[in-house]
Amino acid sequence: MSERTIVHLMRHGEVHNPEGVLYGRLPKFVLSDLGHQMAARVAEHLSKNEIVHMVASPLERAQQTAEPLSTLLEVPIVTDERVIEADNLFEGKTVGVGNGAFTNPRNWWMLRNPLRPSWGEPYKEIAARMQSAVQDAREAARGHEAVIVSHQLPVWIARRAFEQKSFVHDPRKRQCTLASLTSLTFDGDEFVGFTYSEPAGDLLPASLRGGVVGGA
Repeated sequence: MSERTIVHLMRHGEVHNPEGVLYGRLPKFVLSDLGHQMAARVAEHLSKNEIVHMVASPLERAQQTAEPLSTLLEVPIVTDERVIEADNLFEGKTVGVGNGAFTNPRNWWMLRNPLRPSWGEPYKEIAARMQSAVQDAREAARGHEAVIVSHQLPVWIARRAFEQKSFVHDPRKRQCTLASLTSLTFDGDEFVGFTYSEPAGDLLPASLRGGVVGGA
């Protein structure tokens, strides 16, 4: 008889980033006060679920997001490098409008191939490491549920990989807002579908509601 297992891919909460840089894998970017509220909200939302395994990216914002649920359920956090943020050549740069890095001609060579993409870690590599981490989490939680706290692009690419859809996309249209859950369901080892939810959606600024948001 097959066992139903759910692996929740959670994006971290809001980060304190007053300079508006693409922080990527840089250290010392931690949750804002609102980000901590988001983490607590999702912990409350998942508190009745049968979560027996928790994984988080090594970056501070992911560890902080995982902590409230780990404490509430008394499930330890397993740190996994495979679910870290994607590598990005724009890391540390301001990427907004005006004087943002995207509009600087000196950086245009990094934008030459959006299919790979040329500005950072290839989508195929992100997919491979995320799928491997999901498979291990599924095995650890077989018949129950697991949570992986990661970052927007890795979560989005993992979803596209399990859906067997193209990785090429408009970053502005990723359905993966702050503290959201992309919940993958498996029947035994077979992926059978997913749901997307925003337990902390009411805490988002109005401009970020609806699941489509940029950022790391």
